[in-house]
Amino acid sequence: MKINRRSANITEGVARAPNRSMYYALGYEEGDFKKPMIGVANGHSTITPCNSGLQKLADAAVAGIEAAGGNAQIFGTPTISDGMAMGTEGMKYSLVSREVIADCIETCVGGQWMDGVLVVGGCDKNMPGGMMGMLRANVPAIYVYGGTILPGKYKGQDLNIVSVFEAVGQFSAGNMSEEDFCQIERRAIPGSGSCGGMYTANTMSSAFEALGMSLPYSSTMANPHEEISKSASEAARVLVEAVKNDLKPRDIVTRKSIENAVAVIMATGGSTNAVLHFLAIAHAAEVEWTIDDFERVRQKVPVLCDLKPSGQYLAVDLHQAGGIPQVMKTLLAADLLHGDCITITGKTVAENLAALPDVPRADQKVIRPIDKPMYTHGHLAILKGNLSPEGCVAKITGLKNPVMTGPARPWAPASPACRARPSGRDSAAPSRRRPRSSSP
Repeated sequence: MKINRRSANITEGVARAPNRSMYYALGYEEGDFKKPMIGVANGHSTITPCNSGLQKLADAAVAGIEAAGGNAQIFGTPTISDGMAMGTEGMKYSLVSREVIADCIETCVGGQWMDGVLVVGGCDKNMPGGMMGMLRANVPAIYVYGGTILPGKYKGQDLNIVSVFEAVGQFSAGNMSEEDFCQIERRAIPGSGSCGGMYTANTMSSAFEALGMSLPYSSTMANPHEEISKSASEAARVLVEAVKNDLKPRDIVTRKSIENAVAVIMATGGSTNAVLHFLAIAHAAEVEWTIDDFERVRQKVPVLCDLKPSGQYLAVDLHQAGGIPQVMKTLLAADLLHGDCITITGKTVAENLAALPDVPRADQKVIRPIDKPMYTHGHLAILKGNLSPEGCVAKITGLKNPVMTGPARPWAPASPACRARPSGRDSAAPSRRRPRSSSP
């Protein structure tokens, strides 16, 4: 079977001699034109620690592609850091950057007739943007996550980015010394990698693994650890096999596999941003998936993992406890996962998880058994009402009372007659501007 199905369009035949000349300038040899051309969308940058450790993974992927008989073609994708842009006008560029990243991948893969693409990313919008670009292009593809950050340390305590936000509040309230405040600021993020809790980047990486578009265990590895480079090399080999077998993203990303991903998001206590991003991912895959589907999954999937920001542990702890495969096997054993979904490995979800126990190890505290969850239902509740007629999402972990109560507000209707007043803003009522907010 021909494995350079797409790239042959620009490398084969007499009329393509000028094209081949340009490839010779890149170091190609005559035999290389029979090999598949595999794009490596490299999100490396020194803008943010989430992306500062990606180059070694891109290098490992290139070596893996070439060892497996492919030609690697590297191109870049941009990034911004929500953690740095929050509270500034820079956040106006955040969600837009997701579309820019998707456009970069779709443009290069389509314009250069690549036979496959491996995306390397590590920040909030790299994740959904990369997946959307892969699904739009729909050539064999795999996602390589840049990895989580290691925890910082101070006075015997583990630190992460939220530790700094909390320190701001404590210091501003006069409950923390300047020395402790400065030390937490300096020590919270010790090196490269994405924010350490189950924030957006780790949420999306975990979901991509559950979706079947990343290798098992790859979503919770730490960027500084050697195993992540080996995983990137293995991902490259798996991708070349997918090119040979013509296994495409839209063969993998289906309604059932998206439900698997959302089940894992619920089980791990993932970010509210996953709702926003998976609606866009489903749209790119041309899969029917609505905001109401999140609530449907929430009602049946419990929160199993005790992870920050609402719990105790970090992604590195989850990795040591068995990672996303153990979470998935626990859900599969409870009939809360579709085991027949195909994955990028060429195996089904059930086949990938076959060797794992149905119950998490007793010597770890991160992943709860299915009968002893953190919460009996998922934490990402879909709410609808006069403020959000089309729906909104709220994270309800840690709530002692899910109903908001309190004294009547000055602008509350005073009588049934007021409630019957036609809709429209009352010029005498106080302004109620919607607050702008962003969460990791």
